[in-house]
Amino acid sequence: MNRTVSRPALLLDLGVADYLNVWRLQRRLVRARSEGLISDALILVEHPPVFTMGRKANEENILSRTLPVYYIERGGDVTYHGPGQIVGYPIIKLDEGRLDLRRYLRSLEEVLIGALRDWDLGGERSSRQTGVWLNGKKIASIGIAVQRWVCFHGFALNVNTSLRYFDLIRPCGLEGQVMTSMKDALGHEVDLRGVKDSVIRHFQEVFEVELRATSEAALPLPYPEEGSPANEAPAPADQEESAERVSSNRS
Repeated sequence: MNRTVSRPALLLDLGVADYLNVWRLQRRLVRARSEGLISDALILVEHPPVFTMGRKANEENILSRTLPVYYIERGGDVTYHGPGQIVGYPIIKLDEGRLDLRRYLRSLEEVLIGALRDWDLGGERSSRQTGVWLNGKKIASIGIAVQRWVCFHGFALNVNTSLRYFDLIRPCGLEGQVMTSMKDALGHEVDLRGVKDSVIRHFQEVFEVELRATSEAALPLPYPEEGSPANEAPAPADQEESAERVSSNRS
């Protein structure tokens, strides 16, 4: 019986980090991956409270502008990031000429469903919207962008997330009450480190990689590109058209 050989990939566990700084890091990693300077990578992070708007976002879905708002290049509508949420940004190069985004999105869902299963939670897919659902409520959001054949942005899994922030928006165009968290489902605080380990393990299995911890300083990254996500103003389009067709209206 042949055993699949795992490819080496990079793991950057940033702890708690500012949204804009991590967005800039993603851009540098995308460029480095497209130029063959690094292997595929996974960023894991918690952000201070922030709203982000995808390329197809509706302004009316922000009900209260009490947090910073960034307009970014991923598909989808508005979502919230904050403490107690595991945000993952895979930097994955797709094969040129075979841009199988649907398969990639299903793979991200499989990672999260597997991680939830480790905690006896039965996460499910929806036939209508990308993401992971639990008992009719959304527990994980997914929204991606593609540049130079490299995927970035990614997923947000609500672990101990305060759900009250979702009442300030219509997440992914839905009512805020549709969102849930592992804490809400289990009735108690959940070990964030343990959930992160589950995400790492299932990511390795699904994508057939061996994640090796590293840091931004240890990588041969290009200088940061000019520009940043607009705060309170639309960001310029900077995404493959094919990616937009698959990931628009999803987050």
